[in-house]
Amino acid sequence: MRRFLGISVFLCGVLAAPAAERGFKAIFDGKTLNGWTLVDKDKPGNGYVVENGTIVCPSNGGGNLLTDKDYANFVLRFEFRMEPGGNNGIGIRAPLAGDIAYSGMEIQVLDHDHEKYKGKLKPTQYHGSIYDLVGAKTGALKPAGEWNSEEIIADGRRIKVTLNGEVIVDANLDGIKDESLLKKHPGVARTTGRIGFLGHGSRVEFRNLRVKELK
Repeated sequence: MRRFLGISVFLCGVLAAPAAERGFKAIFDGKTLNGWTLVDKDKPGNGYVVENGTIVCPSNGGGNLLTDKDYANFVLRFEFRMEPGGNNGIGIRAPLAGDIAYSGMEIQVLDHDHEKYKGKLKPTQYHGSIYDLVGAKTGALKPAGEWNSEEIIADGRRIKVTLNGEVIVDANLDGIKDESLLKKHPGVARTTGRIGFLGHGSRVEFRNLRVKELK
């Protein structure tokens, strides 16, 4: 009986585990950058590579690596880790041209606890923030060199960011009323676009990238 119960619990665990991921599709095959487009190729040293099942922005890399497909409303899940002082970003609803922090939207990826950022960051520049628009709660980011788990939900005008199980941003874009910000960030009005990485010349790794499209 004990053995039977053990098998039952095991099977229940196996069957239940994928339920939370139902509807998600991988957007990285773990081996190539097929399905992705690198833009801003004129910038010195830009680029991304695949290493050990991860997409890596090398310390001498960068540029914008964007999905070939557009996404409107979605849930994006992924894991990332940074070198000390690492700086990158997740572009959402991004066009192929322009500075995506403004022409689309950028969710910050930043080792904001590093010494070089002390006293230099605005509240809207910490990790997980909608860059320059909505500040994120701090305290959930793991130390540089450790893997973090993140979820970004873009559902209509709502943007929600969850880091290591803690909600750090839950914003209604219609709540941004500052006309100067809205003029500076026309991407806030976009309803669809690419998902991507916005490199800034520091090593950041990404893995287990998957997306669930919402109606």
